[in-house]
Amino acid sequence: MYDVLIIGGGPAGLNAAMILGRSRRKVALFDSGEPRNRWAQSMNGFLSSDGMDPNEFIKKGRAELVKYEVELIDIKVEAATYSKGQFIVTDALGKVYHSKKLLLATGLKDKLPQVEGVEELYGKSVHHCPYCDGWENRDKAIAVYGKDRDGIGQALAMKNWSSHITLYTDGTDKLRKEDLELLERNEVAYNTERIVKLIGENGQLTHIITNGGKKNPQDAMFFSIGTEQQSDLGKHLGCEFTDGGVIKTRRLQKSNIPGLYVAGDAARDVQMVVVAAAEGAKAGVAINMELQQEERK
Repeated sequence: MYDVLIIGGGPAGLNAAMILGRSRRKVALFDSGEPRNRWAQSMNGFLSSDGMDPNEFIKKGRAELVKYEVELIDIKVEAATYSKGQFIVTDALGKVYHSKKLLLATGLKDKLPQVEGVEELYGKSVHHCPYCDGWENRDKAIAVYGKDRDGIGQALAMKNWSSHITLYTDGTDKLRKEDLELLERNEVAYNTERIVKLIGENGQLTHIITNGGKKNPQDAMFFSIGTEQQSDLGKHLGCEFTDGGVIKTRRLQKSNIPGLYVAGDAARDVQMVVVAAAEGAKAGVAINMELQQEERK
């Protein structure tokens, strides 16, 4: 019987494991090896680790857990249930684990634009988070992808990083008169032609090819077309979700299920590595305190 099982080996899971390991708890952390930012070249906005390779960050974090005797299990979790005051977790090989508490740090995955060439450029010159990658693309010719009217807000926001912003609606033409006036007042260009493909070299976007073969020079693209849960475990456990598709949490990362905590992108709208790590630390403290209270009975 473990004190805590942690599902997810990103910054939230790792930081929670560190706090719990330092609290001398028996902890196992499951890592499927598919973090959300695995395509990114650098991890930014994290004090003391700004610009670090995300994979190196994970490797360093795992190494720091060794002295706290946290068990690292590199396998996907297939199922998790709650019964009679304990959690039962089954991995991909059918092995079963039992714990008093469970932390979900399974994260999200981004929905990518359905455009030819995007996968080769994603994480290098095609991004979803301006706070993570806007600085590296400052003053460049930046494209913002958003069908219908969905990209207006992000296109305006990107003016913070560059004066050369073009909104691409990918073949949809639903911009209203007031939208066009707003974009023009803020000197944001727009293109309603269908995107045929993205062209780039060694991960660097160079052109967006639109309907008719027109080549539009661009240095980077940003998009925000939604996310989905990386794992269905929260749903199967009976967690409550927000309208935005993330798991609802109460104070100190508690879910609506007794003993179940959620930290990181799976539970919040501010989706940054530094926030995920902080939520992991909060969850670790809360879980240890809850265990202490139960042990005093």
